[in-house]
Amino acid sequence: MSKTAAAPRVDVYTKITNQIVAQLEQGVRPWLRPWHADHAAGRVSRPLRHNGKPYSGINILALWMTAELSGFASPFWLTFQQALELGGHVRKGEHGATVVYASTFTKSEETDSGEDIEEKIPFLKQYTVFCADQCEGLPAHFYQLATPPTEKLERIERADRFFAATGANIQTGGNQAFYAIEPDFIRMPPFEAFRDAESHAATLAHELTHWTRHPSRLNRDFGRKRFGDEGYAIEELVAELGSAFLCADLQLTPEVRDDHASYLASWLKVLKDDKRAVFTAASHASKAIDLLHGLQPQPDA
Repeated sequence: MSKTAAAPRVDVYTKITNQIVAQLEQGVRPWLRPWHADHAAGRVSRPLRHNGKPYSGINILALWMTAELSGFASPFWLTFQQALELGGHVRKGEHGATVVYASTFTKSEETDSGEDIEEKIPFLKQYTVFCADQCEGLPAHFYQLATPPTEKLERIERADRFFAATGANIQTGGNQAFYAIEPDFIRMPPFEAFRDAESHAATLAHELTHWTRHPSRLNRDFGRKRFGDEGYAIEELVAELGSAFLCADLQLTPEVRDDHASYLASWLKVLKDDKRAVFTAASHASKAIDLLHGLQPQPDA
């Protein structure tokens, strides 16, 4: 009696990339809509581990997409065991989300001369987490709802302070926002040209992510040769993700310029050609934001 062939296992790179491609094909950038205003952790937040530590890299996108599609409000995510250790439990029938972390294993080989050498092989390990909204009995702060805002946002001082502390040369003028790498400056239209303060901050966060690619900082180069090529598209994706990640950290709802919709086709091509491209872009975006945070004034010990 023959056995039914098992369905091929889809690797984590393909699984998450396919989810992002599906949303991009619908004209939706999944890093721009994961916002809920009804949790006390903040109306905008990165996904958080059970201990409040933010996720980074591709896990931000994966959990944002899951939260958006499922309508989850809480930014907290826990493993099945962590929920039990906190006195709660995952509700029966709930399906978790996949997150990953990078690890290595050591492979030993013997050379022709009889010498043993060890090589570290990188790989991604995946595990399953559940949103606090899928759990019962957790401590109250996992479910605590936010109080509605009582005043309209004007110019955002915390964002202005953050941007100023980076030391970037930010010039004002003209009607385009861009980063020029050789003279190493950012050009921004006047604040009044933006429809609101958060649009201005999100655009500047995008350009500051580009700013981190300078050789004196992260020296990020994807082999871009000309406007619109694959390297250019990946760098723009890094800047888009960096803006979204930083906006989450600064509690801002990101609104990226309309002209970035024109990059959808190039991003789709890059992601379809390379299932690891979005993982790479998300990793570089996290490193860029870490650098910007590292430039902030440190509290006195």
